[in-house]
Amino acid sequence: MTAPELPELIELERIIKEGADHLEARVLCQVTTQEQQFPVYSITLGNPSQDVPAVGFFGGVHGLERIGAEVVIAYLRSLVMRLQWDSMLHRQLESVRLVFMPIVNPGGVWQGTRANPNGVDLMRNAPLDSSERVPFLIGGQRISAGLPWYRGPLHGPMEAESQALCQVVEDELLAREFSIALDCHSGFGINDRIWFPYAHTAQPIEHLPEIHALKEIFDQSNASHRYIFEPQSRQYLAHGDLWDYLYRSAGSQPARHFLPLTLEMGSWLWVKKNPRQIFSRHGIFNPLIEHRLQRVLRRHMAWFDFLTRAACSHRRWIPGNQARQGHRDRALAHWYEQNS
Repeated sequence: MTAPELPELIELERIIKEGADHLEARVLCQVTTQEQQFPVYSITLGNPSQDVPAVGFFGGVHGLERIGAEVVIAYLRSLVMRLQWDSMLHRQLESVRLVFMPIVNPGGVWQGTRANPNGVDLMRNAPLDSSERVPFLIGGQRISAGLPWYRGPLHGPMEAESQALCQVVEDELLAREFSIALDCHSGFGINDRIWFPYAHTAQPIEHLPEIHALKEIFDQSNASHRYIFEPQSRQYLAHGDLWDYLYRSAGSQPARHFLPLTLEMGSWLWVKKNPRQIFSRHGIFNPLIEHRLQRVLRRHMAWFDFLTRAACSHRRWIPGNQARQGHRDRALAHWYEQNS
């Protein structure tokens, strides 16, 4: 039974009920805390055929970063409301599959912790080790679940929430010719960043040309945006990143494109505007003042819509064989050579 103290889950279940004619909702697993049991939902809409591209939106992986879940829920709510009158959206959904896991870690949201109820940081939980030096603790540790960034026991299975996310990605995204995943977080710096793999190595990914082409068309169509695109490795390296693990699991098949991205919302800006938030554990990672929360939710809707449109039209901008090398050269010069 849903706990009234978890408003994000209440809102999500309300949206599922209101959009029942258009959505398919599944409970992937149940997460138990000392006080409550919470479902982990996946919601899909659009064309289920594997012949069409897909976009996955994920939030709430770190329970303390509630804004990640809230921004995904806000976009899903917008789509459900638009389906009541927007014929263009109905036509668009004939050409794309949309997948949502808004609250991957409901136990962490309930407890107000980065980790899940077992003390495991889900973004350090994949069976993937960095061969390069990672920062102490923050890069993932197996010392104790009482410390942050705990990876889980060595050779143990992935946490139920991690397995559920991986299963959704494998079923809905990896089997397609083209797919994008967007995982929404907060807490790093003053700017909103779009990170792409890798996190476990400073080496570039195979689909670097496609990432650069995506950035290029976004820059061209949104000249005033303030996102910083970069590989996560430019900031720090880490063990056990789920998106690195899933990207590597997808393989490097040239005919398939899986582009996992992370929206890292710059929460330091909220603290700068309201310094008292620094005394609140939630305030370090989330906008606490209502008008700032609403502004954040609105600001990212254009980015979410762009990803959906880009997936629908991927054949128009994905670089061909000759153009790929040019995109790779420009991407290496922009993101990697200055760090070499």
